[in-house]
Amino acid sequence: MASGYVRPARPEDAGEIARIQLATWRVAYRRILPRHVLDNLDEGWLARRWSAAVQEPPSGAHRVLVAVEQAEQSYLVGFIAAGPADEEALAPGEPAEALGAGTVAVTDLLVEPRWGRRGHGSRLLAAAVDHWRTDGLTRALAWTFDGDEATRKFLTGTGWEPDGAARALDVDDMLVPQVRWHVAVPTEPPAAD
Repeated sequence: MASGYVRPARPEDAGEIARIQLATWRVAYRRILPRHVLDNLDEGWLARRWSAAVQEPPSGAHRVLVAVEQAEQSYLVGFIAAGPADEEALAPGEPAEALGAGTVAVTDLLVEPRWGRRGHGSRLLAAAVDHWRTDGLTRALAWTFDGDEATRKFLTGTGWEPDGAARALDVDDMLVPQVRWHVAVPTEPPAAD
C-alpha cells in the first residue's frame, strides 16, 4: 500500500525538484507554451535556482515543501513554493500596496503527472496553509495559465476563485494569458472527522 507525506525541501532535493518541474511542464503545458521553449529548458539551471530557494530563502515565510510517495521506495513526486507576495504577484498596473502585507503568493504547485490523483496536491496545499496560518498570512494568490484546466479544477475544488486579475507572459514573442486566483487562509485548521 502506497502512502504519501509532505516535508520541507532539503538542499539535496533541488535536482529532483528541477526534474519534476521539467517533466510536469513538458506534459501539462505542451499545448500552452511553445515546444522549443519547453525543449530548451535547462534542468541544471533549474536545479541551481531551486537549491538557492531552499538554502537561501528571502525570508522565514518563504518555503519550498515536497510531496513524497512512500511505497517500497520513497519518491519525490511534487512540490509547492510560496512566500509573502511581492511585485511578481501584482497584475499589470496594480499598485504595490494592493495585495496587503498578509498575502502569500504561490509561485509553483506541481505534482508530476504520473503521480497525480493520489492526494499529493491536496497534502502540499494543506501543509502550506498550516505554515501560512502560523506566519499570520490571511490571503493566498496564485497565477495560472489560462488554458491549464487541471490546475483550474484543482484550485476550484479546494475553494480558490479567480480574483478578476489577468496578465499575459511574453514567452519567446508569444503572449500566454494567465489568470490570478485567490483564497482566504483559514484562521483555524479544519476539525478532525
